[in-house]
Amino acid sequence: KWLDDLRAQYGEHITIEVKPQPEISNERFWGYIHLLDWSKSEDDAILEPLVKRLSEQRLPEIFGFNEILARKLSQLDTRELATVFRQGDEYFSDDSFLYARCCVVANGREAFEEVLHNPSAFPTNLTFEPILYVPKDAYELKTGKPWSYVPRTSYETGSNRKGWPGFNWLDNALGTTEE
Repeated sequence: KWLDDLRAQYGEHITIEVKPQPEISNERFWGYIHLLDWSKSEDDAILEPLVKRLSEQRLPEIFGFNEILARKLSQLDTRELATVFRQGDEYFSDDSFLYARCCVVANGREAFEEVLHNPSAFPTNLTFEPILYVPKDAYELKTGKPWSYVPRTSYETGSNRKGWPGFNWLDNALGTTEE
């Protein structure tokens, strides 16, 4: 009804802008991560306390969790950590590198800080992709609607320009760089 009223008053071409909500604090983010239940063996069971608690919060809290998760994963997206992860001449999978970064974040603030300050502590054989789906699962549990939110920071491998100076994944894939 209100949208119809606006269209009647201003015409068909109106724009609705949604301003980002204030994000949650780093302390709150790490508090949520601490809810992961590592005593369980199944991914869903490990995630359940976190997804449940997050789904009980207001929507901006879920979006804020997603924003900070994306930023933490992006911080770990560096050539130096990728080199540790790769271990020599083995095949490098950008997805596997992302999932290893997920493992670092899922293991909490101490693990995250340790890897940032000591790249050799980066796990080379552990991954935890399911942490990526926590905001989606919490949102869908809360609303019953499909998730379509995209964080402002990309966590895809190679998207952290500061972490990959002089390297462009697209150019490299097309063979237009000397990397």
